[in-house]
This record gives sequence, C-alpha cells and structure tokens, in this order.
Amino acid sequence: MVSTGWALPRVVVAAPASGHGKTTVATGLLGALRRRGLTVSPHKVGPDYIDPGYHGLAAGRPGRNLDPWLVGPERVAPLLRHGASVPTPADVAVIEGVMGLHDGAVGRRGYASTAHVATLVDAPVLLVLDTTAQGRSAAALVLGMRAFDERVRVGGVILNRVGSPRHETLLRDALAEVGVPVLGAVSRSVEVAAPSRHLGLVPVAERAPESLAVVAALADLVAATVDLDAVLDLARSAPPLTAPAWDPVAAVGGPASTAAVGGPARTGGPTVAVAAGAAFTFSYAETAELLAAAGATVAPFDPLRDPGLPAGTRAVVIGGGFPEAHADALAGNAALRAELAAFDGPVVAECAGLLYLGRSLDGAPMCGRLDLTARMTGRLTLGYREAVAAADSPVTRAGERVRGHEFHRTVTDPGHGDTPAWRFDGAAHGFVDGRVHASYLHVHWAGQPHAARRLVQACR
Repeated sequence: MVSTGWALPRVVVAAPASGHGKTTVATGLLGALRRRGLTVSPHKVGPDYIDPGYHGLAAGRPGRNLDPWLVGPERVAPLLRHGASVPTPADVAVIEGVMGLHDGAVGRRGYASTAHVATLVDAPVLLVLDTTAQGRSAAALVLGMRAFDERVRVGGVILNRVGSPRHETLLRDALAEVGVPVLGAVSRSVEVAAPSRHLGLVPVAERAPESLAVVAALADLVAATVDLDAVLDLARSAPPLTAPAWDPVAAVGGPASTAAVGGPARTGGPTVAVAAGAAFTFSYAETAELLAAAGATVAPFDPLRDPGLPAGTRAVVIGGGFPEAHADALAGNAALRAELAAFDGPVVAECAGLLYLGRSLDGAPMCGRLDLTARMTGRLTLGYREAVAAADSPVTRAGERVRGHEFHRTVTDPGHGDTPAWRFDGAAHGFVDGRVHASYLHVHWAGQPHAARRLVQACR
C-alpha cells in the first residue's frame, strides 16, 4: 500500500443547509477546472448516488462517495486517496458536502457530517451561501459556522443568488469584517437548473444530452463568477495526505488466483453481471473494483435494452435506481425478465433491484423471482440504518452487523420474506430466498468487502 505523503490539493464545498447551491458550485468547479487542463477528482460526502453522476460528467472520471457511516471513518481518507489516484493522479480534488456543514447522522453529534469528513481528510471548506433576503447577517452566519467546530477551517465563501451589485457590495463588506474572503458571487438571475425528481436530481444516465448541456452551463457559470485561482490556492493550503490509499485487492484479502491485479475488467474468473443503464444508476465505483479484485469478470448489462444476461453469467448484482420511471420498458423486456426469474445463481439486489425481482411494480409485470408486489407511495423512507443479517446468503453470514441507508418512496407487499435479509429498528426487512438476497438497504461494499469475496466464491 502507498504510505508516503501526497500533496493533493483539495477543497470541501459546503453550505449552512441544503438548497444553498452546493451541487451547482461543486459541479461547476469540476468542469471549470478541467477546462483549464487540470485533472480533477470528484467526491461526494454521504450516500448520495445522483450528484456523483453529475460530478463524473464534469470531471471525466467517476464520482466517488466519502461516508464515515457506511465505510468507517478510518477508510475515508484512504478512499479519497484511491479515488484521486485512479485512473491517473489528480491535480486537485473537489468534495461536495451533504446537507448543512454540521448535519450528520441523527443523534450522533455530527458524525458523518460534511464537517466530520473535512476533518478526516484535513481539507479547507469553501462555504456556499444563499444570500436571498439576507444582508449583513450573512457575516454572523458564516462566523457561527466557522466557530462551531474549531477543527473545521472555513477558508472562503461563495455568495449565491445575489440580488444586485449593491447587495454584493454589502455582503462583501460584512464578510471582510469577520475576516472571511469572498471567492465568488453568483447572481440570482443566472441560475442553471437541472430537472428534479422525488429523490433529488434526475440521474445523468437518464438524460445524457441534457446533462451534458447542464454541466457545460455550470462550468461556464463558475468560470465567470468564481475566482478559480483563489479556489486553487485554498485547495493547495491542505497539508499532505498521509493516509495510505485504499486498495481493493487488500480489502478482499489478497489477489485472487484467477486474475491479475489491474482495473475493474477481469478475464478468467466467473462473470458477475451488474445492472446498469437508465433504470439502475445507483452503484458505488468500488463495487466493481472489489468484485474484480476478488477474481470476477464484471459485465454490465442494461435491463431496459439487453435481451439476456451477459454470456456465462454466474451471479447478478442489481443495485438501486428509478425503475418506477421505466416500469413499462422494463416490463416490455420479457425475455430478460424470464431469464432472471429462472436464473439459479447468486443474485444480490438493493432497492430498485428488489422491486425489479418482484411480481409487479405499480401494476407492471416484473421478473417474478420474488413473491411480492411493489407500488409508489407519497411517503419518503430515508435514513441511516444499523442492521443485523438475519440469515446466511451469498453476501452475508447470519448475525453480522452492517451499516447502510434507505432512500425510497415505494413499499412492497409483503415487507419481508419468511427468511428476511436484515433486522433493524426492531423489525424484519427484505428477502433471502434460495440464492437471492434482496432488500431496500443500500450497503457500500468498501465497508463490507467480504461481500464481494463471498459472492465470487458463491459462483464457484
């Protein structure tokens, strides 16, 4: 493992609360810095899958998540170093925060917050501030955000939704009083909007041409309104990153005998088919890396378009996404649905994958591999979970404890099988049916790397 210090310039884009414009600024920064010829590494605090898609589009390399709850605080800096190292070393890393700067897991005093991650990776914070209906009080807000935790270094502010030149002058003067530099100001009249859905932005894969236009517009906006040199100076003020880089091969217990160490594509090992395409966009980049490190050949497939599983498939992973937005198209691919219904290898499904394996979703026929129906509701189920595996499966051992998160507006009937996948919050959740493990719980395999090793072993 790499153990020497790396002077990786890095900055955390944060805000006092959700809705202040973090994604606008972070995505625009990634695109604007890339246009300067820099190699930029995109990262997102928390479990979010959608923002990293926009980050990846802007940066030209996968967006990656940094979440102490899901992977453990000890892995956050190593995962940052890994992500900033592959496929080539980055010149700068931009880390978008989650919610407000100090908002973390409920009842955990800021654990897994943006501030927590900023301290774990020893990076300065660039605070995005929605200045709507706010004048000199903005300085008091920034001063409080800076003083709340002395370990967090707020190195600058970007003013967002500024009403007029006079408003901007007022804000700059007030912030000068508290010694916080303003590195940019975005007018209320030039906002760039990306379409939203019930769980946030519409994923990049669902609207590729429009997404490219949005990302280009955000890069234009930030290049015109933000002092990029000042942002780079702030990023370069971060001390050397001394944590060793996370290594997927080491994480799964050493190199697999069936394949050489390298990128996510493998030959010679069992083929693990991983759902992709517009309906199944929720996946962490490390999942494929861990499967490859464990000796698998990772083969993406698109349930919307592909008539069958990849040749030689021995196991299937179906992650999250928005199948409800594509239910008719999924139902129309009857050949793949039938193949999945009859597939006798290990299957791991999370959230959208759970719905797809059921009999129907909002009345549209699905695979029928699990005896359940699913429907949309008006209620959002959201939050971190501490779960215990309720049974042995291709990826778990009964009694194992994991940390994950839920994020959905659907329900299944029944809510769990005779053999549930998990127990948490005093109840049973999910399904273990033969060699199928399916539930609403999203788990980051970098925090549970044995899951990848077990799945590949189960193929054999």
